[in-house]
Amino acid sequence: MDINDIIKPENKVYKRPSLLTDNHMHYCPGCSHGVVHKLVAELIEEMGLEEKAVGVAPVGCSVFAYNYIDIDWIEAAHGRAPAIATAVSRLNPQNLVFTYQGDGDLAAIGTCETIHAANRGENITIIFINNAIYGMTGGQMAPTTLLGMKTSTTPYGRTAELNGYPLAITNLLAQLDGTCYVTRQSVHTPGAVRKAKAAIKKAFQNSLDKKGTSVVEIVSTCNSGWKMSPTDSNNWMAEHMFEKYPLGDLKNE
Repeated sequence: MDINDIIKPENKVYKRPSLLTDNHMHYCPGCSHGVVHKLVAELIEEMGLEEKAVGVAPVGCSVFAYNYIDIDWIEAAHGRAPAIATAVSRLNPQNLVFTYQGDGDLAAIGTCETIHAANRGENITIIFINNAIYGMTGGQMAPTTLLGMKTSTTPYGRTAELNGYPLAITNLLAQLDGTCYVTRQSVHTPGAVRKAKAAIKKAFQNSLDKKGTSVVEIVSTCNSGWKMSPTDSNNWMAEHMFEKYPLGDLKNE
């Protein structure tokens, strides 16, 4: 059999998302961001939203998301992505508008904007990357850092007495009347990737259907900040992170 008999469109089982650019990603090897970027790019293409999707990038590791997914993007001030997304969605109700934020951006400096946008039921999707650390700025403690977890600002481990408790902000968002879909997923295994993709697709469709705010948390790793290999990071996440941040739907209306 000739190789050209095999390389045919009808035999194709996978292709690289056309919306992913050829730019080399700056993320550390093993980082969850690259996987989630691929899912977002795939879904926008599959849903035919290339000309309607508007992403709002935050301050954080994904600050350069606009370099990697070829759609319209707006850069927001630190934590203010939901506020920017609110304006874009209200002025352009025909568009798919989503934010892509880390835990430091969404759950610390952006807590106000996040909670109030969700409480208003803005027709946006919030993609929340929770790796329990400030990955870009030196590995400091984040609101979602686990008790006992060592960071550059908690070298002996986070303690409730000194640092307070980890903030499960997705659980808070699920209690708000304005949210229609709140879920927590991960991308550490092929099965988890498929579930995460389905969750993001549902969130995007909810936004298009004007059902309110959808929140998709992706429990993630930061092998550089955690000082572990990518494989060890995935194992540590499954053993420790999922206990505090269990996977699954928190709200589905």
